[in-house]
Amino acid sequence: MARTARPRRSPDGPGPGGRVTPPGGRLSRALELLQEFYEGRHRAALAREKREEDDLFMLLVFSELMGIPSPAGYYTLELLPILYEDFHAWHLRMGMEHSPLDHIQCC
Repeated sequence: MARTARPRRSPDGPGPGGRVTPPGGRLSRALELLQEFYEGRHRAALAREKREEDDLFMLLVFSELMGIPSPAGYYTLELLPILYEDFHAWHLRMGMEHSPLDHIQCC
């Protein structure tokens, strides 16, 4: 008796709800779900740590302008124009009501 070949389902066939997922779509969705699973509970702590690292970075970049000697001052000069936008929020988070720099008037 001859066997008839059954059509195989494509690994990238219809997904949940009958939607067709693009190639690699399932893998990227699985990665998103895993990331959400592992980071979801710790999202606030991770955001706080990132904010603290950013604050330290701002201090290192602006330290030369505030009179604190910094060995990395020469290398951070080109970052100053990029970080000027965030300077106001940073000095308020650090507890300074007004800008500590005379030439930067953001308040």
